[in-house]
Amino acid sequence: MTGRIARRLRAAATEAARRLRGDQGAVAVELAIGIPMLVLVVLLVAATYAMGRANLDVNAAAAAGARAGSLARNAHAATSAATGAARANLAGRCARLAIDVATGGFRRGGQVRVTVSCTVTTRGLTGIGLPGSTTFKASATSPIDVYRYVSLGPVGGAQPPEDSGHV
Repeated sequence: MTGRIARRLRAAATEAARRLRGDQGAVAVELAIGIPMLVLVVLLVAATYAMGRANLDVNAAAAAGARAGSLARNAHAATSAATGAARANLAGRCARLAIDVATGGFRRGGQVRVTVSCTVTTRGLTGIGLPGSTTFKASATSPIDVYRYVSLGPVGGAQPPEDSGHV
């Protein structure tokens, strides 16, 4: 009886060993598939973060340009100030940059509207040399203060009124 049990135990052990030998190399295959997928996910997360940051930068540049333009004393100065502020905020980030400043109706209570369009290469976003580009566009409007003096230019040599300190 002991011999029969021993044979059965040996047969069960041999069967278990045969089944385990079929799993050899499974971990290597799982790693060969899993690690590149993990790297791909990390790169996609980094690219998404960079694209979100670029979009926020374009929005901030449009807002800064509109604010700078609204502080100027005339339409020409507003256009220069808005363009300069937007360019300064996006210095070196855009492959192509277009800034449109709308100062029509530049008067007290009016508004300055700045539209910024920035084309960013995906190489600049991801840092790994992917081909292609993405364009981000943002607009911002800033009101011209009702209680400040707006220069419409000299008319007949007239000087701007003195600030009396009253609002």
